[in-house]
Amino acid sequence: MPKHYGVKEKDLVVAHVLDLLLTGRLRSGDRVDRNGIAAALGLSRVPVQEALVQLEHDGILESRYHRGAFVHRFDADVLREHHEVHGLLTGAASARAATNPRPPALEALEATMVIMRDAAGPREYLHGANLFRDVLVNEYAGPRLRAAISASRSFLPQEFWAAHADGPAQLMPLYETEYAAIQRRHPAAARQACLDRTDLMADVLTAELRRGGVFADLDSV
Repeated sequence: MPKHYGVKEKDLVVAHVLDLLLTGRLRSGDRVDRNGIAAALGLSRVPVQEALVQLEHDGILESRYHRGAFVHRFDADVLREHHEVHGLLTGAASARAATNPRPPALEALEATMVIMRDAAGPREYLHGANLFRDVLVNEYAGPRLRAAISASRSFLPQEFWAAHADGPAQLMPLYETEYAAIQRRHPAAARQACLDRTDLMADVLTAELRRGGVFADLDSV
């Protein structure tokens, strides 16, 4: 597997396991094959074990004594819960920004808004959206909140949104709402925009996973 410079090996494993989940190759109750992951990624078992510990901490896997790591329940409700957590955490940072919208932060946010508004496609748009979130996290989140937000990004698959053609049109109004709330010093509105954004993202991703058969059991509900 080619090297991904600047990316921690543990993070490569986390991304790989999440991709297995989001493509239906791993399902609820499945055992995670440590050796298979190490071989697939060309890594030692050390970063694999580090990643599995993180995924267990994040509620995605569970360890069973002398049996290994297994996938927790993974369905539409669980996916939505992960998005809700991300919305709450990013909403906390956004509300702080709205409480104290410092000029340098506003200038940086405006630059990212320009990128999103002028984006020629979803990948460029996603780049701007990630920069927008990074500005808020770096400027307004302390170490604990920053770490929690980073972990909560797990189920926001970058490649899906980079290829989802409707993403910019679907999500841009909510970024405009959040940005306006920060400018107007409305913390509650900024927080709500984050919750609305991640709720919409959960809707879109769940529909895609249903189409791909990952959540086929929903058809019987």
